[in-house]
Amino acid sequence: MSQPEIVFEFHDQMPTGVTVADDGRIFVCYPRWGDKVDFTVAELRDGKEVPFPDAEVNVFDPDRPRETLVSVQSVVIDPAGKLWLLDTGSIELQPRVEGGAKLVRVDLETNAIDHTIVVPPDVALETTYLNDIRFDLRRGDAGYAFITDSSIGEGPGGIIVVDLGSGRCHRALHDHPSTRITDGYLAVIEGQPLPELAMASDGIAISHDGERLYYCPLAGRRLYSASVEALIAGDASNTVEDHGEKGASDGLESGADGSLFATNYEQGAILRRTPGGDWEAVVRDAGLRFVDTLAVAADGFIYFTVNQLHLQDDYQGGEDRRERPFHVMRAEVGVSPVRLR
Repeated sequence: MSQPEIVFEFHDQMPTGVTVADDGRIFVCYPRWGDKVDFTVAELRDGKEVPFPDAEVNVFDPDRPRETLVSVQSVVIDPAGKLWLLDTGSIELQPRVEGGAKLVRVDLETNAIDHTIVVPPDVALETTYLNDIRFDLRRGDAGYAFITDSSIGEGPGGIIVVDLGSGRCHRALHDHPSTRITDGYLAVIEGQPLPELAMASDGIAISHDGERLYYCPLAGRRLYSASVEALIAGDASNTVEDHGEKGASDGLESGADGSLFATNYEQGAILRRTPGGDWEAVVRDAGLRFVDTLAVAADGFIYFTVNQLHLQDDYQGGEDRRERPFHVMRAEVGVSPVRLR
């Protein structure tokens, strides 16, 4: 197993997502879930959290939900080296702000937003919670994006498919058994049952060849995949494959060698599914209190956030039991990121 090392400590805002550009630049996000959030996206630069792409766009303006950031849950570098911000449009896990659920692309050469796609209300439903995103830029005119809808409350999970050229979006695997909260699921972290820690489709990763999209519900312990081609076509239910138990995961990620990585938030671990289909531990440490998002980087490390999410007041009877600092950490895995372009 690899020894994890601290990359950055957070003493105020709680991060969820992390991504690393091929030149080593690191970006993180902080959804507006209850903490005071001065900026929902930052670059980690010279030991500081710098609002990104600037401070102004990070101030949500309810009169300008398309032009300002509401609450970013995920940040991901695409295969062309551009940064995408996945804005849930939802504050405090409430129904989304009209026009606020969107994908925002930032050109890292200019550090400026160069494209925005608003997810329409017939796709981003009232209960939709945009969670994480992956890309295949080889398909269509400008590529496709795939987003997990984790859902708020009793809303349906699913996969949202976005044509990056036209901006058209549609839902796939809507309320499919594989995208739902698993019946009877109960998370147990540090010996504590957490019945309210339950969301639908969450983790997402695209296979190294771009043929399969892997995903899992937060409230569940099984890994699923579906045909990317079928997801784009609209009806992928007959292509869903159940790959069996993997433990309770938030983030998923893939490597160019065919590896698949999964967090295990109950055990403070990251697991690797080998190209042959076997599972092994990459990182395991009881001090890793809720491993959230994963990002394989060009330097051969896997980066991840550790944010004590399960100790938020929503899951602790109204008492916030988190202890700063939160962390971005990394561990050496010796694989390259998937770049489908």
